[in-house]
Amino acid sequence: MSEDRQDQDNDSAARYDNSGGDHVGRAASRSHLRCRDIMTRDVTVATRETTLQQVAAMMRDEDTGIIPVVEPAPDAVVADQDSAQTERDKRRGNRSMDNGKLVGLITDRDIVVRALAEGRDARIVRAEEIMTADVHSARPNDRVIDAIRKMGDKQVRRIPVVDEMGNLRGIISMADIALETEEDRELADALEEISSGASFWSKMFG
Repeated sequence: MSEDRQDQDNDSAARYDNSGGDHVGRAASRSHLRCRDIMTRDVTVATRETTLQQVAAMMRDEDTGIIPVVEPAPDAVVADQDSAQTERDKRRGNRSMDNGKLVGLITDRDIVVRALAEGRDARIVRAEEIMTADVHSARPNDRVIDAIRKMGDKQVRRIPVVDEMGNLRGIISMADIALETEEDRELADALEEISSGASFWSKMFG
């Protein structure tokens, strides 16, 4: 039996829990909220060869402070070489659904501290030279609350979501979580419990 089918069976059973009515069933079902349910799938990404100037342009265009770095799948590399890609497309980067394995993350702070502060030329330095390769990620089928705990432990505001092959499938941000807490009381309660014992989450939600 697949994990998705097992999840469906568990959620269905929760609706008929003897300890409460339909309201309790819905709450139990929501407690099984998965990363795939809230992650942002349309993610702009860079490759190892992308220059910092191009990465900075992606951050500006997407209004974000972090860009995932991926190793494109072989067919994606061939397609890129055979196509007449526009300069604007190069600046914007590719999308996660078209790319392969997650190999790192690069933030605006990485660019400033690891490159500009050292006098390095953003037009020449490549993403792989300053990216963070030790990336903590979640799986699409992971529970959201488990991903949140991992974010709190590592004190990060975003966490990439990868499949079993390490391919990038999406990303979860504080904004995604905040939207869910408006409708999911159980998730909000869990966040409150986590934040009460962690200064990082206290700053985020205090």
